[in-house]
Amino acid sequence: MDKQVSVAVAQAASVLFDREGTVEKARRLIAEAGSQGAQLVLFPEAFIPCYPRGLSFGMVVGSRSAEGRLLWERYWENSVEIPGPCTDRLGEAARQARMHVAIGVIERDREFGGGTLYCTLLYIGPDGQILGKHRKLRPTGSERLIWGEGDGSSLTVLETGLARIGGLICWENYMPLARSLMYAKGVELYLAPTADARDTWQATLRHIACEGRCFVLGCNQFVKKDMYPRDLPMRDELDHQPEVLCRGGSVVLSPLGDVLAGPLYDEEGILYATLDMRQIVRSKIDFDVVGHYARSDVLRLLVDERRKPPVEVTKLEPVHLSAEDSAKQAGVDNSEKTDDG
Repeated sequence: MDKQVSVAVAQAASVLFDREGTVEKARRLIAEAGSQGAQLVLFPEAFIPCYPRGLSFGMVVGSRSAEGRLLWERYWENSVEIPGPCTDRLGEAARQARMHVAIGVIERDREFGGGTLYCTLLYIGPDGQILGKHRKLRPTGSERLIWGEGDGSSLTVLETGLARIGGLICWENYMPLARSLMYAKGVELYLAPTADARDTWQATLRHIACEGRCFVLGCNQFVKKDMYPRDLPMRDELDHQPEVLCRGGSVVLSPLGDVLAGPLYDEEGILYATLDMRQIVRSKIDFDVVGHYARSDVLRLLVDERRKPPVEVTKLEPVHLSAEDSAKQAGVDNSEKTDDG
């Protein structure tokens, strides 16, 4: 604990609906943060390829439109496979910068045909390797129309040489039981990528810092309407939206809820902070939510971290029978045969 950790929070817009363009932008920002000595950089929720704010995908109760399906196709085509070429390029950037990277991606499921997208927080180590990922447990509101739900198997806190790193995505942070699991796993750098730019979100992040006695990194995008591609299906849905669709609000907080950097509004930028990890221990003299302030004799949390695949295939191992057993299965009894046959 006798160390300092340098962190960066990248408040930036995606190159909307453009996976390759956004990956290259992320690589530039990783290099920039690394050049400033950051050991970890956090990107917003759904950074690659974008958070599709303001778009309905042509869905209302009881019907879907053909144009909405075209928009979905474009979103799907620009999503990210883990692992895949995009994660390889992000890993290369992390390795060159010698830093940890946590980045929000829209993940295309590889295992079951790739028909579902997940809002995922991807972790990459300074050696460029994937350390883990977390899929959002409960997409919020209309997000449920375009993203699937994660399960308990990706409620991740990573033990790294830097710190114990983990977090939840956007309104997952309003799930007190999910937060409790993060605290029980000893999270020290609590990451909260989001799409929420309201003032109340700042209160949420400060509460988490005080509750968990951990450093909190909140990261959002700064997005304007004119950043959306002109040829995007259903773009006219944005016509009556304000010019600034998301004003940001990225911030870094101490274990006592003090603001160390930010909040940053109305522009892109990278926040930097140097964290004294000894503050975590000092903060727990009067409050430890999963320690001396817990009442496990009264309140306890049950967590199911088993993976929940929709299809499981059990393959039977071949059984090798002796000649005698094979004969018995065939209904032939050799026990009474004489030497004459």
